[in-house]
Amino acid sequence: MDIDARVEELLSRMTLAEKAGMLFQTMIVVGSGDLSEPNSAFRVNSAEYMIKEQQLSHFNVVRAADDARTLAEWQNRLQKLAASTRLGIPVTLSTDPRHHFTENVGTAAAAGAFSQWPETLGLAAIGSAELVQRFGDIARQEYVAVGLRLALHPQVDLATEPRWSRINGGLGEDADLTSKLVQAYIRGFQGEQLGPESVSTMTKHFPGGGPQLDGEDPHFSYGREQVYPGANFDYHLKPFRAAIDAGGSQIMPYYGMPIGTQYEEVAFGFNKGIITDLLRGELGFDGIVCTDWGLVTDTTILGQPMPARAWGVEHLDELSRVEMILNAGCDQLGGEARPELVVQLVEQGRISQDRIDVSVRRLLREKFILGLVDDPYVEPEQAAATVGKAEFVAAGAEAQRRAYTLLTNNDQVLPLAKGRRLYVEGIAEEVASLYGEVVGNPADADVALLRLKAPYEPRPGGFEAMFHAGSLEFPVTERDHHAEICSIVPTIVDVYLDRPAVLPDLVRDAAALFASYGSSDEAFLDVVFGDAQPEGSLPFDLPRSMTAVVASRSDVSFDTADPVLRFGHGLRYGQSASK
Repeated sequence: MDIDARVEELLSRMTLAEKAGMLFQTMIVVGSGDLSEPNSAFRVNSAEYMIKEQQLSHFNVVRAADDARTLAEWQNRLQKLAASTRLGIPVTLSTDPRHHFTENVGTAAAAGAFSQWPETLGLAAIGSAELVQRFGDIARQEYVAVGLRLALHPQVDLATEPRWSRINGGLGEDADLTSKLVQAYIRGFQGEQLGPESVSTMTKHFPGGGPQLDGEDPHFSYGREQVYPGANFDYHLKPFRAAIDAGGSQIMPYYGMPIGTQYEEVAFGFNKGIITDLLRGELGFDGIVCTDWGLVTDTTILGQPMPARAWGVEHLDELSRVEMILNAGCDQLGGEARPELVVQLVEQGRISQDRIDVSVRRLLREKFILGLVDDPYVEPEQAAATVGKAEFVAAGAEAQRRAYTLLTNNDQVLPLAKGRRLYVEGIAEEVASLYGEVVGNPADADVALLRLKAPYEPRPGGFEAMFHAGSLEFPVTERDHHAEICSIVPTIVDVYLDRPAVLPDLVRDAAALFASYGSSDEAFLDVVFGDAQPEGSLPFDLPRSMTAVVASRSDVSFDTADPVLRFGHGLRYGQSASK
């Protein structure tokens, strides 16, 4: 039978409880040895309970994986457990990005055993669709080898609000560049069409999560409002139109609620005007829509109480929240494991079984297309040989170096000659000593090398503290420290930009200034000493002041007044700033 016929045949044999289980995708901790043990840190039940009792078959794998063989063997045990259920429906394993430097349980896992690349902002700085597609293809091979078949990415939110904490997971401020690169990204992961060697992609966060009020993130109640003071809603849809044109299989709506638009002021996952009318109707998307994580159930993450992100419908009970999400047009609830609520809705006549079938049909069809129903198992030896393969690691390391963005290079101070006396901060001395003599005092050095991270205002809580938000300026004490070193010795500064930092002092004082987006000390030093060339260009404007940031419109690109450096700025060695 063809796939559609196989889907219908399997659907006809499913009970309501089995169908309800399909509609949830919750967390599972990577490589946990005993499938009968729950995980208290993430407050998730055991794999045995979720698969056999709740009849779930979609799981988001969290935490880093340090050993590919162990991960592959664990995946096979999960699939064997799923095969023992009445219908033997295989598990689909998903993951947040795990090829970069960010480790935040809510957004990304550290690379661990996988090849390590700059954040997607770094890929945007390079700006090459060919490179992005190659990255996607390498990540696809590594994912497939261990049984990860759904990428909870790419993220295509536009960096129009410089304070927002999720900018480092996107592709910058420009909708056209983001649109070009997301199509290459999807081709890399999915291929020309979805199939048994593909990783399905879930493009997020529809309809564009960039325009957050004051830059605050809607993981938290104080960031629930998404605003459009420039009436620029449609600009944020461009990358999603491109993703749909490229065949992106799934889409995730964000937590936020639109303020001052034609749409109801409820979170996007509950919003029928956004999901059914706009995404499915106007944009013509017929793939899977999965909500962001935790819209229904209050929980605790890393010891921090986290209320359900039911923004605008906080007054609804859990049952009514699920009803509203399904009526909005979503197929699956992310970060939830409450199939009993779906059963209850159908039994009470509030949701029809035909409506449930629409979503189950989509979810089953993808399992068939990915080849999971025919063969869900992986080869642990092949996984060990594929994940972290030397050529993949080398490609990621090269991209880290290429992404470096040279902002200033006064008097052509760079590249440096090796063997000089070096004062370093933020760099491992044992690494720096391979390039020159490390000294402990700036006054004794020929040159100082500082690696900094973009500033932010620390937040409390085990989970909330992972989100870098607030001011984009370094505190006065840090600015004074940087200025003092620059006054003593020529100083080369690298700032890791997870957001568009306010850097006028360093632009003025540093002998040379770099932006980077996730890189090793070796990558930085190779670029400084000319073993590699900086090829990056800024993926966003760098604002002149926080006053300019606050005054800008959150939904409009390139809207801060008189930025210090513009989108697309990036020098090459031998090139003066005037060019």
